[in-house]
Amino acid sequence: MPKVLLHDHLDGGVRPATVLDLARETGYTELPADDPVELGEWFRAAADSGSLVRYLETFAHTVGVMQTAPALHRVAYECVRDLSDDGVVYAEVRYAPEQHLEQGLSLEEVVEAVNAGFRDGERDAAAAGRPIVVRALLTAMRHAAKSREIAELAVRYRDDGVGGFDIAGAEAGYPPTRHLDAFEYLRRENAHFTIHAGEAFGLPSIWEAIQWCGAERLGHGVRIVDDIQHDVAGRPHLGRLAAFVRDRRIPLEMCPSSNVQTGAAESIAAHPITFLKDLTFRVTLNTDNRLMSNTSMSKEMQLLVDEAGWSKTDLLWVTLNAMKSAFLPFDQRLRLIEDVIKPGYR
Repeated sequence: MPKVLLHDHLDGGVRPATVLDLARETGYTELPADDPVELGEWFRAAADSGSLVRYLETFAHTVGVMQTAPALHRVAYECVRDLSDDGVVYAEVRYAPEQHLEQGLSLEEVVEAVNAGFRDGERDAAAAGRPIVVRALLTAMRHAAKSREIAELAVRYRDDGVGGFDIAGAEAGYPPTRHLDAFEYLRRENAHFTIHAGEAFGLPSIWEAIQWCGAERLGHGVRIVDDIQHDVAGRPHLGRLAAFVRDRRIPLEMCPSSNVQTGAAESIAAHPITFLKDLTFRVTLNTDNRLMSNTSMSKEMQLLVDEAGWSKTDLLWVTLNAMKSAFLPFDQRLRLIEDVIKPGYR
């Protein structure tokens, strides 16, 4: 089935064998295992803690080996090939340029290395009969102070494969309004941005992201269910914020396996994505971090079919939701919907 992916972290999808290769090449010595299978298992076990903070700690190792232009190019290239092999026809892959400067690269050199990897991956995927379109999202870390600089970088490279901007990292204590200057700049520049909100922190994070910062999409947004109550007959009633999100068709970039790992959801069966789908919120299905969650788009789809009763119609619906919500020009979105996604499902 053709798949559309809006929420995937570049440093969360590195092949374990590549982590080992790059560690040897770049002199990184902090890896917890020296075998690809063992290393992959370590990442998944460490990410299964039920804590977002502990989950985020696993990225020290992948980021640690992604500090040179060749390393960034390789990871970006392999990301595209892995996604295309999984049937993904459009993807937005995000990363934080500020985290790849330890060996002397400039922000611009980081972006250009990743962009080159994406373009080479697209070329070879098409030659292999698995065409894919990939766009980068440049992320600023919410605990740091580079958001305006990263936003300007996203605008500078928006005609070279950068689709938009994001902020990420631990939510508690770092509200999106700390980066209001960046979001106001992006709006003045007619640029796209999404915000991680409503994953580990609740409704105030979502409210600030939308009403103060103007987020076009919500990264995760799972905690919007806190604003939906049930009456004595079991009927759901939406609060003001939940109703606004649904009425405005604000896309929710939902990542079931990742949310179970970080404790934002109890299980795939109980994940709010199904409840919100049934209430016709604009939900999308995503991987978040393929390495840490040992997942893919195919696996996420199969889990929802097996554990939450989803049908092929449901999978087509969330795929169309994602394509409609992509940071891509309208005519290109429409072409992928009509020429690739719908025929693929038929």
